[in-house]
Amino acid sequence: MLGQHGRGITRALFTAPARGLARIGVTPNMLTVAGTVATIAVAVLTLPQGRFVLGPVLLALVLIGDSFDGILARLTGTSSPFGAFLDSTMDRLADGAVFGSLAVWAALHLQAGPLRTWTVAIAVATVVLAAAVPYARARAESVGASAAVGIAERTDRLIVTAVGVLAVGLGAPAWVLTAALALVAVGSLITVMQRVTTVHQQLTGPAAVTHP
Repeated sequence: MLGQHGRGITRALFTAPARGLARIGVTPNMLTVAGTVATIAVAVLTLPQGRFVLGPVLLALVLIGDSFDGILARLTGTSSPFGAFLDSTMDRLADGAVFGSLAVWAALHLQAGPLRTWTVAIAVATVVLAAAVPYARARAESVGASAAVGIAERTDRLIVTAVGVLAVGLGAPAWVLTAALALVAVGSLITVMQRVTTVHQQLTGPAAVTHP
């Protein structure tokens, strides 16, 4: 949802820097891989240790940089099916590193009890559900349908998570992060359901019936 509205802003802000990258020979795929490596490194090196101010700030910078690969591909006319495949695959690795690192933090730093149990469980569920959202879209497209709908795109999920992490880093109670992760998990589940419903309508509804 936020991602859809923010694309125009990112294009306006980052088109000129992307042109500069193109002039020095940087390719979209280079940026995609570099952004993933940076995200995983930041997540693993900050979040499990509870560095909840530094981590979100660095992740936000990496997320902004992640916008460059698509803009660069459009500017240079190098958009390709492989590039889209690589970008989606790398995003799944990066997201898994973020949510998995938060599960590790909860397991290592929260006191034994219901909060720790719920936080770890929700973080692990978020790893799965966040990956299911783009999978549903990709699988829909593979069977000739379209599933570009839903309330929780990748940008939405990461922003909500980052806000929860930063809030705890600034002194909020740990349950704030648990609530943020729960919101991401529920939003992801709803998005998957929206996509399943949309594809069901496309493939089994009246418009899908072929008349002789």
